[in-house]
Amino acid sequence: MYLGVTTVTDVTGDAVTTSDTSGAPGVLHTLFHSEQGGHEQVVLCQDRASGLKAVIALHDTALGPALGGTRFYPYASEEEAVADALNLARGMSYKNAMAGLDHGGGKAVIIGDPHTLKSEQLLLAYGRFVASLGGRYVTACDVGTYVADMDVVARECRWTTGRSPENGGAGDSSVLTAFGVFQGMRASAQHLWGDPTLRGRKVGIAGVGKVGHHLVEHLLEDGAEVVVTDVREESVRQITDRHPEVAVAADTEALIRVAGLDIYAPCALGGALNDDSVPVLTAKVVCGAANNQLAHPGVEKDLADRGILYAPDYVVNAGGVIQVADELHGFDFDRCRAKASKIFDTTLSIFARAKVDGIPPAAAADRIAEQRMAEARGRG
Repeated sequence: MYLGVTTVTDVTGDAVTTSDTSGAPGVLHTLFHSEQGGHEQVVLCQDRASGLKAVIALHDTALGPALGGTRFYPYASEEEAVADALNLARGMSYKNAMAGLDHGGGKAVIIGDPHTLKSEQLLLAYGRFVASLGGRYVTACDVGTYVADMDVVARECRWTTGRSPENGGAGDSSVLTAFGVFQGMRASAQHLWGDPTLRGRKVGIAGVGKVGHHLVEHLLEDGAEVVVTDVREESVRQITDRHPEVAVAADTEALIRVAGLDIYAPCALGGALNDDSVPVLTAKVVCGAANNQLAHPGVEKDLADRGILYAPDYVVNAGGVIQVADELHGFDFDRCRAKASKIFDTTLSIFARAKVDGIPPAAAADRIAEQRMAEARGRG
């Protein structure tokens, strides 16, 4: 063990409680007793010299080593951080399974404000923790971490992806994330309107940051009419300066009410589809890059009841994880783009399964992913 570095793998103690102050079940209960749990391993990491406090959660490694990014975020509590790691790791199991990758699901969170806490010393300490898992977990970028950070982590850990091209990596994964979402839109159009083109369709994008601005380019090239919004005025201005034909909505509340909207693409924060937004949504399709778009499980039925086709987020936004996974084999962009293009076929297969089983697409995607993981466990 490294000097000044400690690890706890049994998730006991004050950091993980059985209930919160309201009496609701806590993360330990979630881990061992709920359908949202079942994780193989949770590692609590601390390096006091650098201020590192991190959680690494491995959900399922039946398909292979867990793969998922590192989120650096100022959580309100350690309990919230652990709960987020558990949820995100579970989601990665499903995403990787549906992407056809030989990887299970994992995720790490670092607790704190990256603008004030992040340092080379902290990232190196974090890299040592990931390395101590011996390849069971492969990390990458996520909210609050970037390519330059992964270059630092990689100095201590060879199981690091999302590195810069100068350091043997693939660089920014947003390019293929946007490409995959575009393929999901094409599949949605094929399923609903019988034609995979977006020409003449009105598409609203909420969030035109790293992924969203690439998505705009794909849509315009395909002949779509695009409406955008973003909390950052500069992001919108960069789009409209380059493409004056792109319309702008004041905010997301206005965007989801745009008349004649064919597709709504949430590409910012999660929870975009909730009890308030779904009843007023004018779009016939929801297909976007944001993670965890459904605020709660019942939302998928609400969408179906309104006749709105939902392309599951973790399926269509898998281009990024396809890209970072390829780094482990010597990155080749053309090979990755070919894999990401299959998101079109995968999305169509989900819609077909949903129709046969009489269930919403989100539930159909879960069933397909769970089947693949179960088959892998059976082979083991």
